[in-house]
Amino acid sequence: MKRIKDPEFYRSYFTLFGVVALQNLIVFSVNLADSIMLGRFDETAMSGVSLANQIQFFLQCVVNGAASGLVVLASQYWGKRDTASIKKVFSAAFAAGVLIAAALGALVLIWPAGVLGLLSNEGEIVAEGARYIRVLAWSYAPFAVSFMLVSLLRSVETVRVGFYASVLALVVNVTLNWALIFGRLGFKPMGVKGAAVATLSSRIAELLFVAAFVFLRDKKLRLKPREIFAWDKIYFGDFLRAGLPLVGSGGSWGVAMTVQTAIIGRLGAAAIGANAVTAPVFQVVAVLYTSASSASGVLIGKTVGENDVPRVKRYAKRLQWIFLATGLVSSVLMLAMREGIIGFYNVTDETRALSVTFLNILAFTVIGSAYEAPALVGIVSGGGDTAFVFRNDLIFMWGIVLPMSALSAFVFRWPAPVTFLILKADQILKCFVAVVKVNRFRWIKNLTR
Repeated sequence: MKRIKDPEFYRSYFTLFGVVALQNLIVFSVNLADSIMLGRFDETAMSGVSLANQIQFFLQCVVNGAASGLVVLASQYWGKRDTASIKKVFSAAFAAGVLIAAALGALVLIWPAGVLGLLSNEGEIVAEGARYIRVLAWSYAPFAVSFMLVSLLRSVETVRVGFYASVLALVVNVTLNWALIFGRLGFKPMGVKGAAVATLSSRIAELLFVAAFVFLRDKKLRLKPREIFAWDKIYFGDFLRAGLPLVGSGGSWGVAMTVQTAIIGRLGAAAIGANAVTAPVFQVVAVLYTSASSASGVLIGKTVGENDVPRVKRYAKRLQWIFLATGLVSSVLMLAMREGIIGFYNVTDETRALSVTFLNILAFTVIGSAYEAPALVGIVSGGGDTAFVFRNDLIFMWGIVLPMSALSAFVFRWPAPVTFLILKADQILKCFVAVVKVNRFRWIKNLTR
């Protein structure tokens, strides 16, 4: 049995974590740039884009579910250095992720105002969001393709390419936002439509960069374009068994977040504006624990593929302490960023005060998020038990949080901060489940052939 010293464990984990965190930070910064620049332009436009970005968030959740299924299987095969099987698994995951993105894009193009109208009854905000999403919908498929390719590289511990691609996307997006929203470099001011064109252009640039590396430069997998469509029935079945629960979990989570937005969207314009301000801030801070999930999933999956169970258990115990520290750092960062970020927005005093309250609540619940999310999504799913997270999310989100928050908002008419706190309560409650599940070690399952 191969023994790995502590320094090698920490070096592997923090290398993966650091690069993935930077990449995810930049990915979220693309949407944050739209929100901040439009916040300087017009509050209604900012709120409309915030609604539209909830659809983008749903897409990211579902595609990330397919990508997570890919990483679980591919990282275990990477532990065996079986690159042929990795390509076959990728073919199945790629089909799932891209078809979902194309279907959602078609729905949004056909019915933009109707989709956004499910999230808010504020007509002007919905109209601005519809103008934005009509253009943004064309970016869904390119986003899914590049996301799946980056996830494939991540599963074999090639992580810097995704970071460089995200930097390129951010530079393109911010530059074109400045030019198109406000009318610079000879362009006419386009407002919300200019922000959408900038984001679409950044996604296309990102895709071209990633595809060029995968097909022309990568030496680990040497993937050929025709291999993407070389579907294998056996490996497709393996992906469905391991990946479908994660796709379902991602979809369920995305729908739940959309329902949360719809509940907040009926608490008034101030609540919508406050959520528009706080959501991007939370997403940036949440980069820390989502990156911890990705890094721990690859590390645990690879070690399971090597059939070194004692080392898997040892890693799981150490990672839990790291997750707790990540939560505390996230909370401090959120509180430190609070006033500075809110100051960027040209919003009413009521919206500003509510934004501060929402961020205070998130600074508390993020501690739980930073532990339970990587413990369940990273360790448990990465170790092979992909169905548990799906079942757990269904119980807490759909059985407890959403019914209680709906009662709070529409029956008891409690203040918006109370409803907001209930919406985030599962992030604390799931910690108790995560502690028991992870430390029983019944999630260790080698899924490779």
